[in-house]
Amino acid sequence: MPVYNEEGCIAAVVKAWRDALCAAGIRFMMIVIDDGSRDRTPQVLDEFAHDERIRVIHQANMGHGPTILRGYRQAVSLADWVFQCDSDDEMSPESFDRLWAVRQQADGVFGCRQNRSQSTQRRWISMCSRAVVRLCFGRGPKDVNTPYRLLRSSVLEPILEHIPADTFAPNVIISGALSVTGAAIRDVSVPCRRRQTGSTSIHRWRLWRAALRSFGQTWRCSRRIRRAHLRNQ
Repeated sequence: MPVYNEEGCIAAVVKAWRDALCAAGIRFMMIVIDDGSRDRTPQVLDEFAHDERIRVIHQANMGHGPTILRGYRQAVSLADWVFQCDSDDEMSPESFDRLWAVRQQADGVFGCRQNRSQSTQRRWISMCSRAVVRLCFGRGPKDVNTPYRLLRSSVLEPILEHIPADTFAPNVIISGALSVTGAAIRDVSVPCRRRQTGSTSIHRWRLWRAALRSFGQTWRCSRRIRRAHLRNQ
């Protein structure tokens, strides 16, 4: 769970996920990474320091993508399954059971966001992201950048080797890379609600610039992943 400036909701979000995973009877470790928050998020997260099920990491600001990658790289060495979600409370733990229930039928289970509230700009970028994944990889899940995904560690770990640490949108690349490796993918509809606290950190022209950077990184990574897959066949 990457976190940036979420003091308004982060305590409730972490508690909700901890309680939901406990209720499901899952042996788990939550890795919560504070990406250089400038509000009281670090202090709020430190209140969980006594809980052995929650590992809080503080780092200088690196950005959402690099923070996700850091979490993935730690998680694949700890568990058979890795679940990634954002900290803004747009997608609640109530839907997690839908993904967990079908995990044995897939290597990647993706929470496809329903009733998502998006600006026209973000809607266009989402459409372009899907098109880029199809162009670079052939296919992928319906929601290529969903921050609500359950991945088999043995399949995810070799993919991570080909994604640079400074990648802006690694989840887009991972979504496509799974299809190249022949991994089984399942889409599960998950309700998405409007965030109640905080705000998005990238707007207007910066969003398009970031999207263009992401598309270029996706193309380069797809070539590396395809070459590696061919060598391993």
